[in-house]
Amino acid sequence: MIKRALISVSDKTGIVEFAQELVKRGVEIISTGGTHKALEAAGINVIGISDVTGFPECLDGRVKTLHPRIHAGLLSVRSNPEHMEQIKELGVDTIDMVVVNLYPFKKTIEKPGVSLEEAIENIDIGGPSMLRSAAKNYAGVVVLVDPSDYDTVLKEWDETGDVTYDTRFRLCTKVFEHTAYYDTLISQYMNKQRNDFSFKNTMTLTFEKVQEMRYGENPHQAAAFYREPLAVAGTLPQAVKLHGKELSYNNINDTNGALDLLKEFGNDGPTVIAVKHANPCGVGKGETICEAYVNAYNADPVSIFGGIVAANREIDAATAEEISKIFLEIVIAPSFTPEALEIIERKKNIRVLTLEDISKSVPATAYDMKKVAGGLLVQQYNTELYDEADVKVVTKKQPTKEEMDAMMFGMKIVKHVKSNGICVVKGNATLGVGPGQTNRIGAAEIALNMAGENAKGAVLASDAFFPFSDCVELAAKYGITAIVQPGGSVRDQDSIDKCDELGIAMVFTGKRHFKH
Repeated sequence: MIKRALISVSDKTGIVEFAQELVKRGVEIISTGGTHKALEAAGINVIGISDVTGFPECLDGRVKTLHPRIHAGLLSVRSNPEHMEQIKELGVDTIDMVVVNLYPFKKTIEKPGVSLEEAIENIDIGGPSMLRSAAKNYAGVVVLVDPSDYDTVLKEWDETGDVTYDTRFRLCTKVFEHTAYYDTLISQYMNKQRNDFSFKNTMTLTFEKVQEMRYGENPHQAAAFYREPLAVAGTLPQAVKLHGKELSYNNINDTNGALDLLKEFGNDGPTVIAVKHANPCGVGKGETICEAYVNAYNADPVSIFGGIVAANREIDAATAEEISKIFLEIVIAPSFTPEALEIIERKKNIRVLTLEDISKSVPATAYDMKKVAGGLLVQQYNTELYDEADVKVVTKKQPTKEEMDAMMFGMKIVKHVKSNGICVVKGNATLGVGPGQTNRIGAAEIALNMAGENAKGAVLASDAFFPFSDCVELAAKYGITAIVQPGGSVRDQDSIDKCDELGIAMVFTGKRHFKH
């Protein structure tokens, strides 16, 4: 039975009402600091923590509940006669319920200009200790860390005369999830203060749920979307949905791919990315965002259908009219004019998202992670494209400035194409993309076949080196005039010689971009 409850909360949502309900049920309330004052102001009879411990709160409140009279009252096993005899001899009473939520560390470090000292002062010590003691002894102590559980506990108590074992165990588990989240947030903050982003011997990560989804990649798979606790500007969790259904698992994955590629172009002119199944199917630049969209659309009018479109400029009415001509899953941009929004919203099922700082690069310190069965792969985020000093022309034929610009444009795109990846571009638009093939010549065939007659005078970009000269031979048949690739094969010279033979310029960047 619950006879005594210890209440100490930073988030006081619903706490007065909950304490009043406890008092109605004959529960004695112990409390500390600000919570004690709030309950007392509401007319609730409260016992101060010092009256229980016989020791004053001290060190500016740093030491209040860290006392044997508190933790013995929490940790004594009710079914253990020796425990109960010991606390009786010590004059310690059991504590049957703990209602605690912790100092607002997250809110503190989110404040602009917060100092390290202020952050440290908002690291709770006594709270987690009480929570862990209570949770460890969950069979004898009901422990509440979330105000949303108050009503559940009261209702169950009224219906059964107690709080059931299953509920106690669930609440105990919730506590350890909460304290793990809290401690992880602190460790991540401390590492950031030290500029330490090394790979530790143990990696502890924490995320907050944004939404549960109808299903995952396929209807038989359950799924949810989580975000990092501290906002990362320009990333998908910061987007605001203006119109349409909730995003699906595949929507989020594909849109993230579109944003990754869009960031390659920064604020370098109006750019539109079209993505299908996490691969770019059309990329266009232009003098206006409408021209950029048309270029992206014309790159592959078939694949863009049902795809994702990301733009780095405000969507205006003219662009919205073009967008509305086909079915798209998502359009994401920094903003939409009222006229554009009205036009796009005529289509019921399209999702419309805005994202401030859409062109902002992902921090170089960010982790790129891939879950594998039984483990986790972690690497630095791929924030580099190539080093100017490493870019070199390796053929007799020198590329023109236009070809060189197109090749660098192509490298930005092919970096985000699943390997093996090939991209054919001309001017400010893609002509063909060959993604995710088990051999490079297969990827080249797809990209060049898609480009067709338009490949004449275009350039070809590859995410990794050519193991053979067959890609060069195929490119020449389609009229490609310049090729860019990382180089690094033991047979690089074969490709160079074939380019010289066929009159094609070739550039090595020295930087491979596998994407698996």
